[in-house]
Amino acid sequence: MINRVIGSATDARLDVAMLTKEWPPKIYGGAGVHVANLVPALARVGKVENSVKNISVHCFDGERVDAHGYKLEQALSALNPAISALLIDAAMLPQLSRSAIAHSHTWYANFAGDLAKRTFNIPHVITAHSLEPRRPWKAEQLGGGYEISRWIESTSYRRADAIIAVSDGMREDVLDCYPFLDADRVVTIRNGIDSNKFSPTSSREFLEKNSIHGRFALFVGRITRQKGLKHLLHAFKDVPREIGLVIAAGNPDEPGIGSEVETLINELKSERHNVWWFPTMLPHEELLQLLSAADLFVCPSIYEPLGIVNLEAMACGTAVVASAVGGIPEVVMHGVTGDLVPWSENAHDFKSDLATTITSLINDQARMDRYAKAGRERVVREFGWDAVARSTIALYQSLCH
Repeated sequence: MINRVIGSATDARLDVAMLTKEWPPKIYGGAGVHVANLVPALARVGKVENSVKNISVHCFDGERVDAHGYKLEQALSALNPAISALLIDAAMLPQLSRSAIAHSHTWYANFAGDLAKRTFNIPHVITAHSLEPRRPWKAEQLGGGYEISRWIESTSYRRADAIIAVSDGMREDVLDCYPFLDADRVVTIRNGIDSNKFSPTSSREFLEKNSIHGRFALFVGRITRQKGLKHLLHAFKDVPREIGLVIAAGNPDEPGIGSEVETLINELKSERHNVWWFPTMLPHEELLQLLSAADLFVCPSIYEPLGIVNLEAMACGTAVVASAVGGIPEVVMHGVTGDLVPWSENAHDFKSDLATTITSLINDQARMDRYAKAGRERVVREFGWDAVARSTIALYQSLCH
């Protein structure tokens, strides 16, 4: 194990550098939620086990009181996002010299971990939240930078000491996209959730303030092709009009998908009165009210390594309808905690199956109640963050021998 000598004593506790694009308050996706929960869990478990000495967080978007934040000078702000990421990753490097291990999240921060490994000869761990080869539509967002993001990811994965997949489905994707990897270097440690933070609430203040009434389905996520929101909007035209739809979605990846979704939402609003759209990230308490009050939660993703939003809905005691892609079937047990819809490249078939499944479930209160109860129980039993932290620390220790 890597040993740090302090005075005359040998300190075997780990000094971990957590490398991430997102850190509170700048969180917009599942990777950011993951890191924001993993870090305190590692500190908590590491203190009990006396295995972690320090965790330093290195993130984008400027300084924080609880993290090393990095931001480009104004003159460089117009650079392609992929080039910007490379420069920020390089700026992180001097601060990583005393770390025993580097742990990076998403391609945005992977290169910083790779540089730390090359420069300081420390292990580099990557958590795979998504894969660039599985998201070709990112070329619309990054332009030529998409080739750079793919290169960053591939290069970093090739040299990483270990890659954590957030689901078994994600592990299969990693090995499929990067067949040069030794399968032993890719391990599954599933995403977690704070079941105390996400739990059913009876508060309805937010719903009353926004006149949200009647039965409704809920979508929560970023506006990106990956999340499949446009498929849900098309499908909802075939869902009975008395069923409402609440959409908590913003931060479009690029103008095209943003305009397309806005047009579809406005079309749906013109046909029915019970459609509500919240285009900015909601405060936790307001989101909790929606998750708890919804009759069902819908996750129509076309690509999803795990789908933490499904865990959040289940934790709040809400039945789920989700597409059967990636790691979602490892979270949403079909016929137990929700209903899964097979993904089809034929958009018409997927839309039709989605509409039929939503309509069938929302009209079966007994089944929704059964799914809601089983979902909450499954989250509490199997997806706690302390379990994630223990597995992660064990991985760190195996690499530091």
